[in-house]
Amino acid sequence: MNFVSLIETKRDGGRLTSDQIHWLISEYAADRIPDYQMSSMLMAVFKEGLDPDELSAWTDAMLHSGDILDFSHIAAPKIDKHSTGGVGDKVSIPLAPIVTACGIAVPMMSGRGLGHTGGTLDKLETIPGFRTELDPSEFSSILETHGMVLAGQSETLVPADRRIYALRDVSGTVPSIPLISSSIMSKKLAEGLDGLVLDVKVGSGAFMKDLERARELAKTMVEIGRNHGTTVTALITDMSQPLGREVGNASEIRESVEMIQGGGPPDLVELVYRIGSEMLVLGGVAADLDDGRARMASVVTSGAAFDKFKDVVSAQGGDVAVLNDPSLLASASRLHVIEANRSGVIIEADALGIGVGAMRLGAGRETKDDAIDPGVGTTVHVNIGDEVAPGAILATLRYNDDTNLADAIALTEGAFVVAEGPARIPPLVYEEVR
Repeated sequence: MNFVSLIETKRDGGRLTSDQIHWLISEYAADRIPDYQMSSMLMAVFKEGLDPDELSAWTDAMLHSGDILDFSHIAAPKIDKHSTGGVGDKVSIPLAPIVTACGIAVPMMSGRGLGHTGGTLDKLETIPGFRTELDPSEFSSILETHGMVLAGQSETLVPADRRIYALRDVSGTVPSIPLISSSIMSKKLAEGLDGLVLDVKVGSGAFMKDLERARELAKTMVEIGRNHGTTVTALITDMSQPLGREVGNASEIRESVEMIQGGGPPDLVELVYRIGSEMLVLGGVAADLDDGRARMASVVTSGAAFDKFKDVVSAQGGDVAVLNDPSLLASASRLHVIEANRSGVIIEADALGIGVGAMRLGAGRETKDDAIDPGVGTTVHVNIGDEVAPGAILATLRYNDDTNLADAIALTEGAFVVAEGPARIPPLVYEEVR
C-alpha cells in the first residue's frame, strides 16, 4: 500500500477499505508514517468524512493499536460514562462512587483539561498524593478490589489515539465528528465494557455549539458501540451555562464531596442521578430509571457512596483527610466579587465566557504545557432565570496572581446578561439517543 495514494483517494471523496484503514493506523502508530502525511489524511477525513463502514474500521484499527483490557474475571457489570466536556462538569467524580456502591464496576479513564473545559484528572490531582497514572495490572487490581478506578489512559492503551489526538490539535482537524467519535469510542471499547453512557454537551461552553451537531455526534457514537457489540446510551445535555456552582479544580472536588454526602447544587445532583440511573439500568442492577434513582439515593443517605470514594482515593494514594475536611484543599488567597449593576432577570450566564475567565486565572490550560493553579477559579452564584437586584453577587473570582485578572473580570462580567426577561431557561437534558 502507498500512503500518498490513500490520501489522494480520501481527498477526492473516495472510500478506503478496512484493510487500508487498518494498515495506515498501524503504520502511523508504529512511527513508520510521518506526522505531516497523517496530518494530510486527517484533513482529508475532516473534509470528506467517513462512511459507516469506514468509521467502524477506523475505530477498530485505533482500538487494536495497543492493549485491550480484560475484566471478565470481575463479576459485576462493567459500565462507564464519558462526557464530551464542559465548564464546571465534575459529574464523573461523585457519579462513580455512587453507582459503584450500587453494584456497578466502573473502570473510568478520564482526561485532562485544555482551554476552558476542566479535566477530571486535574481535579482529582488536587487531592494530595492521588495518582492518576496506573499501569494495567494495578488498574485491574484496584477495580477488582474496590469496584471502580479513576485514572488516565495508560501508555499502551490505544496509542494511535494519543498520537492522532495531539496531531488533530495542531492541524485544525479537531471539530470532525468521525475523528471525535472514533477517538472517544476506541478508548472506551478498549476497557472491555458491558455498557456505556455518553453525556454529549451542547451550548456555548461545549464543543458542539448546536443541537443538530450534538445529535449527529451522539448517534454516531451509539452506532459505533452497536457495531462493536457494546450497548451505548447517549444523553444530550445543556452547556449554555456552567454546571453546578464551582468552576475550578480543588473547588470542584469540594462540590463533588458535598454532593456525595447528600448536598450539592440541584443541576449537578439531577444530572448525576440521571446518568447514574442509566448506568444501573444498562448493568441490570436497576429495573428502570426510577429504581436506579432510588438505589442511588439510598447509598448516598447511608454514607456507603462516600465510604467508597474514600476507599478508592486511598487505594490510589490520595490523602483521605481532605475529603473528611475539604477546607484542607487548595484555596486561592484573593477574591474579586462581580455584582449586578441593575435589577432584572438573568437571561444569560455564558459558560464559555465564565470558563475562559477561570482559565485566565490559572484554572485551565491554554497550551498542553501550562501549569494549573489548583486553588483558583470562579464560583457562580446565579443561574439563568434568577431575579437579581443591583449589587447582587453574580460571581466570585478566586485568584493568586493578578497578571490576567483584568481579562478574567471582563470575560466573566460579559458572560452575565441581566434584562427585564422573561428568560429562556434551557432544559438540563435535551434528548436521549439509544
